[in-house]
Amino acid sequence: MRIEDFENNQIPAWCPGCGNWSILNCLKRVLSELEIKPKDLLMVSGIGQAAKAPHYFKCNLFNGLHGRDIPAAVGAKIANKDLIVICESGDGNTYGEGGNHLIHNIRRNLNIKVFVHNNQIYGLTKGQASPTSDQGMKTKVQPLGVPYKPLNPIALAISQGASFVARSFSGDPDHLVEMMKQAILHKGFALLDILQPCVTFNRINTYQWYKERIYKLGPDYDPTDVMKAFEKSLEWGNKIPIGIIYKNERQTFEEILPQLKGEPLYKKVRSPVEVFEKIVKEFQ
Repeated sequence: MRIEDFENNQIPAWCPGCGNWSILNCLKRVLSELEIKPKDLLMVSGIGQAAKAPHYFKCNLFNGLHGRDIPAAVGAKIANKDLIVICESGDGNTYGEGGNHLIHNIRRNLNIKVFVHNNQIYGLTKGQASPTSDQGMKTKVQPLGVPYKPLNPIALAISQGASFVARSFSGDPDHLVEMMKQAILHKGFALLDILQPCVTFNRINTYQWYKERIYKLGPDYDPTDVMKAFEKSLEWGNKIPIGIIYKNERQTFEEILPQLKGEPLYKKVRSPVEVFEKIVKEFQ
């Protein structure tokens, strides 16, 4: 596959310098290198600047409500387990409105991938604080500063036993490509938190700010050690680790339910047209 196979000639509606551009380009590179065909890929998004990303791919696409992309992805994966399903949205969509869906699908361990563009701000709605905004950050809506500590998505995911938890940075394309590959190849629910500067509304967490603090987890780090992983998840501020922070092997949702074994569910269900017509008439 070529990167051009995923182009659809749409022009992204993002600010010049936005971290979303790097994420978009990295994912196209990943899909081409893994030789994933557009027909075998479903990208699901919610609402937000980050959620526009799937619109710029040539593939199957579902654009859901704010915070409701994961349920749509779950439904699609249950119906057709052969699909590669990627949710792509921002920190507000996934960690705010969609937080409950994130938690419970971590528990279920469905084989979907959740890529979060985490810019620590609501970019689409012009710059109010998001769940991951640092305490004290001043915005138009929070002129006195955010009064409480930010949500820690990495610690949250590890505490709920997520089978794959990683973090990367849009300013390091090679690292981001590798983390995306590892997430897609992992069997089970994968959360990839992508630190992504918003050059318009977040003047604190800039490219330079991240570059002064980010460090890569080395080969001596064991991502299967849950206590070490949880310890790493609490690092933020002067030092921010990126890489695969936690990984464990456990049964997926599809493996647990006997109804989902064998061929995809959509091939098993062959309800006659009359049945659907009867159901529709009952609602008329």
